[in-house]
Amino acid sequence: MSRGRLKVYLGYAAGVGKTYRMLDEAQMLKAKGADIVIGYFEPHGRPDTIAKTEGLEVIPRRKIQYGGSAFEEMDTEAVLARKPAVAVVDEFAHSNIPGSGREKRWEDVRVLLDAGIEVLTTMNVQHLESLNDQVWHVTGVRVRETIPDWVVDEADEVVLVDLTPRALRNRIERGAVYAPEKARRAMDNFFTEANLSALRELAMRHTAHEVEEKLFPPTPGERILICLTGRPSSANLIRRGKRVADYLQADCLAVHVAAAGSCDETVKRHMNFARNLRIQTHVIEGEDVPRALAEFAHEHQVTQIFMGRSGPRPWWKRFGETVVQQVVRLARDLQITIVAERRR
Repeated sequence: MSRGRLKVYLGYAAGVGKTYRMLDEAQMLKAKGADIVIGYFEPHGRPDTIAKTEGLEVIPRRKIQYGGSAFEEMDTEAVLARKPAVAVVDEFAHSNIPGSGREKRWEDVRVLLDAGIEVLTTMNVQHLESLNDQVWHVTGVRVRETIPDWVVDEADEVVLVDLTPRALRNRIERGAVYAPEKARRAMDNFFTEANLSALRELAMRHTAHEVEEKLFPPTPGERILICLTGRPSSANLIRRGKRVADYLQADCLAVHVAAAGSCDETVKRHMNFARNLRIQTHVIEGEDVPRALAEFAHEHQVTQIFMGRSGPRPWWKRFGETVVQQVVRLARDLQITIVAERRR
C-alpha cells in the first residue's frame, strides 16, 4: 500500500483564506468523483467558509472529557475505518486534549497518510518550530503550538495562501474574521500591519525556498554541528542551526561536552528537543571543552559549527580566552557561527 499524499495550505495569519481554499479544492475533487470526507473542520463562525462544506461528508468528532469539561477532537480511528481516498483536516499544528491517543494533530495526520489516505490541511508559518524564536522576536508572541520542520518538509505540495496585510486588516475590521470585540483587540495587538508584514515575508521566503530546493538541489557535503549547554539560549541555537541545515540539506549534529560524561536535566531537555527535530545528538566526556568540541568536529567531518556566546566570567579569568575564542583558534579551517541571544 502506497503512502497518502500530503498537501499543506500555508498562510501567515488567521483570516487569509487557508481553510476556504482547502474546502474549495475539496469541492472540486468531489465534483470529479473523488471519495472525500472532512475529518476535522474549525468554522470560527465564518459563514462563507462554512458554506464551502455543503455537500461534503463530515466524520463526527470524538468527544473527550478532561478537567471537568467536554472537548471535541478529530476521530482518527473513525476516519481510518471509513477509509476515504482524501481527508480534509483543518489546523495541522493543533495540540490534542490529553486522552486523545496522540499529542498532536500532525501525528494523527501521519497515521492517515500511512494508511494510504491523501490529506489536505492548513497551517500558518509561525507554527514552524525553527521560526519560533524569530516570530517571538518580531511579534512579541511566543507560539506554543509548533510543528517540526521535517514534518512539513515531507509534504508533497505546499500552497501559499496570500493576502496583503492591509486587505487582511480590512477583513478583520468588517467582522469577517472575528467578532467585533475580539477584532478590535486583534487589530491593536498581534494583527498590527508591521507584524503581519513580517510574518508574510517569512511565509513567502519559506515557500520560495521549498520551490528552489526542488529546482536547484544544493551541493552535498555540508555538515553542521550545534554546541549545546544548559543555558536557555540552547533552544534558540538548535532552531537556528537546524533551519540552516535544512536550507543546505546538510547533516545536523548536536553535541554536549560533560566533565563526567553525564548531563543535567536542562541539557537532557535540549537533547530531547534536538532529537524531536531529527538532529543526531552526542554527549562526550572531557575537561577541556574547546578541545573536545574541535576534535569532535574534525573527526565527524563537520563544516560549520554553531555556538552561543560565552557566558559571563569571574574577574580573574577576564583576560584569558573564552570558550568561543578557543574553539575559533582550534578549528580555524571550519566556519563558526556565533548565535546571539534574542531578547525583547
